[in-house]
This record gives sequence, C-alpha cells and structure tokens, in this order.
Amino acid sequence: MLLLGGCVVSCVASPLARAQGLPSQSLTRGTWEFEPFAGGGTGLLHASSTQFLIAGARVGRVLTGEHLHGWARGNFELAGDFMPLYLVMQPGGTVYGASFKPVIFKWNFTSNHKIAPYALIAGGVLFTASNVPAGNTSYVNFTPQGALGFHVFTRPKRAWDFEIQFVHHSNASLGTFNPGLNASVLFTIGYNWFR
Repeated sequence: MLLLGGCVVSCVASPLARAQGLPSQSLTRGTWEFEPFAGGGTGLLHASSTQFLIAGARVGRVLTGEHLHGWARGNFELAGDFMPLYLVMQPGGTVYGASFKPVIFKWNFTSNHKIAPYALIAGGVLFTASNVPAGNTSYVNFTPQGALGFHVFTRPKRAWDFEIQFVHHSNASLGTFNPGLNASVLFTIGYNWFR
C-alpha cells in the first residue's frame, strides 16, 4: 500500500489486470480473425501412401466473452476455411483440388499470457479434378475433422498459428465405391490478424 496525497493506493495489480494477457486482450467478443495458412500431411493406416499439400485462409468471429475458470477459461468462435490449393498425392498421380469448410466450431483457451491453445471440430467438402481415392469413387469428398492448435502472440492482435488436424475423407457413397481416406493428419502454420 502507498499513501499518496492522503489516499491509500494499492501497489499490487488487481486479479483482473493480472489476467489480461495477450490472448485475453486480443480474443474478445466481436473480434474478427483473419489468417492465411499453408501445410501438408499424410494419410494413415491403409492410406499411408497418400500425401497432401494445402494452402488457404480462415475467417472467424469470436461470439462470446470469456467463460469458465483457470486453465479452461476461454471463449467460443465460429469460423470457416477456404483452401484453393488442396493437392492429393496418391498412387497413380497427383490430383488438384479445392476445399471449403463452412462450419468450424472453435474454443479458444485464453488464460495464458502469450499462448492461446484451442480445440475445434469442423465439417467441409473437397472437390478434386479426378477421383480420390483413385478408382471408381468420386471427385467429391466430405471432410469431417477435429484439430488442436495454439496461437503464439507476438503483440496485441497478432499471432503465429500452429495446428494439427485429424481428417476423414469420405464420398458418402456418391461414387460406386467409398473406400475413403479414413484417417489423415495435416499440419498447418499460419499468421493471425485479430480486429
């Protein structure tokens, strides 16, 4: 405590001030997220001979204030991805594709002072120039997925983003056969602007 001009002033920051790290300052209700990203990955199990190269952009909006306490404190975000580059390097050749994820449900963990981990689930669709997997399948695949990632803030409203996605590719029997790429793992790196 400090006596200043007859008033008592606390020299210790309030709990609210201490809690306001870069994630809490940057990921507030109503904030927009803009992120270009690129990455790649591989199929797993029977699809281990298939690799992927992707690039695109994410747009999101933080819909809530912070909820919960401790390490779980965070907020809910709704986002979408557009990937004009989605190369599928499969046996028989490389196939060009583009993907759209219109629905991404994301929880941002905001209790840290510089790093904001997050978890998400998403649904999307992949359109390719020829069938994926090769054979009498389909050039349209649905891509339900889950992901874990984290934002590393370099300053308020700016962060690097690192994400690992677990993706299922399936044509939902649009083709004669639906072997799918049941399990794939993709890694991405991006840069975020929050406004």
